[in-house]
Amino acid sequence: MVYTKKLSVIGLGKLGACSAACFASKGFDVIGVDINKDFVDSINNGKAPVYEPKLQETMDLSGKRFKATQDYEEAIKKSDVTFLIVPNPSKEDGNFSDKYLQDALEHLSLALGMSEKEYHVFVITSTVSPCTTEKNLIPLIESGSGRRLNRDFGVCYNPAFIALGSVIRDFLNPDMILIGESEKKAGDIVEKIYKRVCENNPYYSRMSIVSAEIAKISLNCYITMKISFANTLANICEQIPGADVDAISKALGADKRVSPYYLKGGLNFGGPCFPRDNRAFKAFTNQYGYDAILAKAADLVNDLQTSYLMKRVLSHIKDSKSKTVSVLGLSYKPDTPVIEESPSIKLIEGLIKEDLKVVVYDSLAMDNTRAIFEDKIMYVSSLKDCIASSSVCVIATQADEFKLIDESYITHNPTVIIDCWRMFDSSKFGQKVKYEALGKNYK
Repeated sequence: MVYTKKLSVIGLGKLGACSAACFASKGFDVIGVDINKDFVDSINNGKAPVYEPKLQETMDLSGKRFKATQDYEEAIKKSDVTFLIVPNPSKEDGNFSDKYLQDALEHLSLALGMSEKEYHVFVITSTVSPCTTEKNLIPLIESGSGRRLNRDFGVCYNPAFIALGSVIRDFLNPDMILIGESEKKAGDIVEKIYKRVCENNPYYSRMSIVSAEIAKISLNCYITMKISFANTLANICEQIPGADVDAISKALGADKRVSPYYLKGGLNFGGPCFPRDNRAFKAFTNQYGYDAILAKAADLVNDLQTSYLMKRVLSHIKDSKSKTVSVLGLSYKPDTPVIEESPSIKLIEGLIKEDLKVVVYDSLAMDNTRAIFEDKIMYVSSLKDCIASSSVCVIATQADEFKLIDESYITHNPTVIIDCWRMFDSSKFGQKVKYEALGKNYK
């Protein structure tokens, strides 16, 4: 099996910087490329270019093995394998755009054509719509470099299965490494890299490139169905005294045919992956004359979940002297500043339309939220200030900081706390609080 110690990573955003740092921390010499000069300078100064838990510590372990540049030619010269981790915006029809992949590959292919190396592996990590690699990307590499696939270069499709806020942990301890390969030689090289990087013993799933492209979006699409089912179950349990959604979910998850992961009813799914991959799956199936009814249903339930929470909040506001709602947690999940498709953002949009005042707090996502709403809502700098600002408080993320809330945080009498994830024992808050948890009967 061919072994390489020299890697390049194109794209140094949240996933790219973390991937490159993990490779370097495990002994690989890594050259990163990004058009953002600030990212490049930051890395060359040993500083994390973006926020992600454990990224700085991982970079510190990398020593001098992780360098960055804006020069694609340098990346080809100084590596044997190139991982492309660039943005993949969605198009209006739901499919992913490969514009940024093509832009990067044009530069890389030209550099490969001018080099004297015998073989190079390109690894597409950015999520693409099925058939993209073989229809668009491989022909581009061949025409730009004058080289031939599987003779002078190999291509693998190797998407990541990570979550923002836990990228480093997920990257080093994956359940599976998915490798779509143009030939066995290229797949062997990529597998050998991960066997050095992974701290666990994941399943290596190797297949054709197009099979891997379908596997990526279908896996995330399946998870959205599971989340939507869990939310449906939670909504039903609210209507039935004595029903315990967590006990039921735990029983379902104990069955190996189901598993417990992503089976906790709460808010709708969000973030940069699940919603877009679900739409991409529907767009892909439509191209082949098939209607992905289950994927549509998952989206429908997901949209209804925001409305469901809105109704709950409004039912309390009409009985409150204050017309202010406090929202605790703004990102789509804890430990990240990312608010893309966040349930909290959708809730705030709805509250604003109802002419309600909104006060928000999140230790990481305030700046991103301010960029959207500007002065339409109020931003406070502490958890206590947020709770004190309203008699109706919504706990929207499972942030560890929120577990500190107790009776001493409560100002208004009464205060309604709507806990979207059932994080608390209601007795913790004392007599001033009317505690309601999504998924539990409260009538």
